[in-house]
Amino acid sequence: MVWFWMGLWLAVVAVCLGCWVLGWPWVAQATRGAGISPAAFWWPWVQALAPSCTAWVTWPMRRRLRRWGPRAGLSDAWRAEHWLAARVLLAGAGLVLGGGMAWVLGLSLRAGIVLVLAVAGVAYLWPDQRLRQRAAVRRQAMQRELPFMLDLMTLCVEAGLSLSAALRQVADHAPAGPLRQSLRDASALERTGVDRSRWLAQWADGSDLAGVHSLVMTLAQADRLGMSLGPLLRAQAERQRSERFVRAETLALQAPVKMLFPMVLCIFPCTFLVIGFPVAVKLLDAGL
Repeated sequence: MVWFWMGLWLAVVAVCLGCWVLGWPWVAQATRGAGISPAAFWWPWVQALAPSCTAWVTWPMRRRLRRWGPRAGLSDAWRAEHWLAARVLLAGAGLVLGGGMAWVLGLSLRAGIVLVLAVAGVAYLWPDQRLRQRAAVRRQAMQRELPFMLDLMTLCVEAGLSLSAALRQVADHAPAGPLRQSLRDASALERTGVDRSRWLAQWADGSDLAGVHSLVMTLAQADRLGMSLGPLLRAQAERQRSERFVRAETLALQAPVKMLFPMVLCIFPCTFLVIGFPVAVKLLDAGL
């Protein structure tokens, strides 16, 4: 049995290496300038399957990818048909994996079909769940970066730069992170002639942060009324910093509640066992 599993593992490794070697020229050509690493050897298979999936792409799929793709930092090379093709490939891999598990476990036909469908369904739904998880992680990173970016923008404005120049300076010289990258992607539209209010609104939608939405609304209002930007930006920075401390305090207050379940399930039984075992031994020795 050990040799069987070792041979199966070596066969899987050999297939993966073969796909890597054979697909490398194709993937290097297909991903040139697309923003996707050539190391992703699965990309050519996604591209090969994408034309067949175009007819099955629905508008809700397109709207969901258009909404969550920028929030998760997904490359522009991913279209709805590519996303559906990747999900179909994962579902096919789930079918193979589920069939292998059913064969190894020696399940009956009905149980094997249920296992295969369950694994394939989980594999098909996993990319959407992963996309939302990446969007949540990216949003948390942006929340941490926003106060410092507002401080930098305030310094640029108070130094005499215009709002457009201050935004360009922030996009070019702010610390590397998802918020700076999203601002650079949005500000690149200004060079194509897009109005500043439009690309700022697109930046707010892509970041999915209440602080960025508030900043964009404040900038638009100040632009209409001719207000001074320095005090407004400084107030926005102080507000975001105080909100960050409030979120940290909220998470700190939630920590004891989250720790209660593992303590009751894991720590308390061990403690009671350590304390009660000597007492039980003494009672047994006394004949009680």
